[in-house]
Amino acid sequence: MINYDEEIKKFQPSLEVEEAEETILHTDMSDIADVIEKLMVPKEAKNR
Repeated sequence: MINYDEEIKKFQPSLEVEEAEETILHTDMSDIADVIEKLMVPKEAKNR
C-alpha cells in the first residue's frame, strides 16, 4: 500500500514546471476574445 505521507515528504517539483510557470505568468498572451476583437475592429471602422 502507498504511504502518502512518505511520498509527500519525498516530493520535489520539477524545475521545468517552475520555469514554465514563470514564463506563463510574465507573458502577455491573447485569448480568443482578444483575437476576435482585433478582427472585428477594422470591419466596424469600414461600416461607419
